[in-house]
Amino acid sequence: MEENKEMSIQENERNMDKKVILVVDDEKPIRDILVYNLQKEGYETIEAEDGESAIKLALASKIDLILLDIMLPKVDGLTVCQRLRHTLNVPILILSAKDEEIDKILGLELGADDYITKPFSVRELIARVKANLRKAEVTGQLKGQAKEEEKEEAKSHNLISLGELTIDLDKFEVRVRGDVIDLTLREFEVLKYLANQPGQVVTREILLEKVWGYEYYGDIRTVDVTVRRIREKIEKDTSAPKILITKRGVGYYLASN
Repeated sequence: MEENKEMSIQENERNMDKKVILVVDDEKPIRDILVYNLQKEGYETIEAEDGESAIKLALASKIDLILLDIMLPKVDGLTVCQRLRHTLNVPILILSAKDEEIDKILGLELGADDYITKPFSVRELIARVKANLRKAEVTGQLKGQAKEEEKEEAKSHNLISLGELTIDLDKFEVRVRGDVIDLTLREFEVLKYLANQPGQVVTREILLEKVWGYEYYGDIRTVDVTVRRIREKIEKDTSAPKILITKRGVGYYLASN
């Protein structure tokens, strides 16, 4: 009896450690394929077949990642993404049969972390899921540590200052010309990575690998969209940036002064 009780406790602990993924797609065969393969990898899944249900489930459940189709009944996927991004800080991976540039850019600008075009390979999808979960977990741990340090009134802050730009690594805070800038975690990570090597050009591929966490499956346009969002927040004139600079044909760098 005691042995069964101990096994039950261990099983519950394992279940608590499982990542929960919300799968949103109006086509049941696709949901079934996604759910089967995600559960095979050890994830728990929750399913929604329309945008309205997806929003309710995401807000009512503890979700670690969302796989979100664009073409959904009731509320479309892009609207779902936009609404949830204001409330939830979890990776959102858009799935869509659309392969047009404008759809990808719009999805990323509305807050999606990644974009996967149907038909996709299961291996690629799982790789991206793992990469985004890993990145979110590491970032969350670092942010938690920073909060604890604030509570303990740390004696000094780990600051990077480059001209008008100041990055407080302990507070996860960016200031430009003294004003606090509201950045997503991904945008903060891009700036932090570039700030650690000011004046040095970093390729899109390296940024994709180091910040997004996967080397082969990403789309470098994801980097371009994120950089554009950052510039809109930190530059006086986005057409002539002075802080986050493009080295044409190579990549990006932060001005060192």
